[in-house]
Amino acid sequence: MQAKIHPKYESAKITCACGNVIETRSTSKDIKVEICSACHPFFTGKQKLVDTAGRIERFRRKYNIPVIGDGETS
Repeated sequence: MQAKIHPKYESAKITCACGNVIETRSTSKDIKVEICSACHPFFTGKQKLVDTAGRIERFRRKYNIPVIGDGETS
């Protein structure tokens, strides 16, 4: 590698809007993000479906699929 042309690869602190702090290495010192794996709905399992015009409900009625969490079992 040539000297003095590469950025320094140092310890970095990634801070999420939820307050989670992740220590890693990067060419940037401090990185601020809006969403991380600790608060993202996909990783937490708290993902919600956005129902537009009742399409999900209509699909569930058509194929007789119970709503998860209503006490019914399939």
